[in-house]
Amino acid sequence: MEKANKDNRESILFISWAASVIAMFGSLYFSEIRQYEPCTLCWYQRIVMYPFVIILGIAVIRKDYRISLYTMILSAIGACISLYHYSIQKIPFLADHAASCGRVPCTGQYINWLGFITIPFLALTAFIIIFICSYLLWKKTREVK
Repeated sequence: MEKANKDNRESILFISWAASVIAMFGSLYFSEIRQYEPCTLCWYQRIVMYPFVIILGIAVIRKDYRISLYTMILSAIGACISLYHYSIQKIPFLADHAASCGRVPCTGQYINWLGFITIPFLALTAFIIIFICSYLLWKKTREVK
C-alpha cells in the first residue's frame, strides 16, 4: 500500500512541477517571441511562478514531499494576484476603477481566446493546478506519517 501511495505522491509532485514549467515557458513565449510587454501585475505573477520551476524541480529530484506546505501557500498568493488581475480585465466596474500600473495597463488583454481566456487566466489555472497538487501532496504526506 505504501509503495502505491509513494508513487502517487511522485506523480502529483511531477504534475505541479510540469505546470510551473509550462507556465514559465508560456509567459516567456508571450513576452519574448510575441513581444507582449508584461504589465506590473504580470510581473508579480512571474515573481511568484518562476521560483516554482526550481523549487519543485529540486523537490521532484529529491522526492521531498514536505515542500507541499510552502508551495500551497505561495500558489495561493499567486492565485489571488491572478484572480485580481483577471477580474480587472473582465469586470467593467473594476476595470473602470483600477489604478494605473505603469506603462502597460493591467486592464489590457493581449489575448482573449474563446472570449474568456486571457494571460492572467492562464496563470490562474497554473496556480490552481499547483495549489491542488500541493494540497493533495500535503494531505497524503500527513497520512503516511
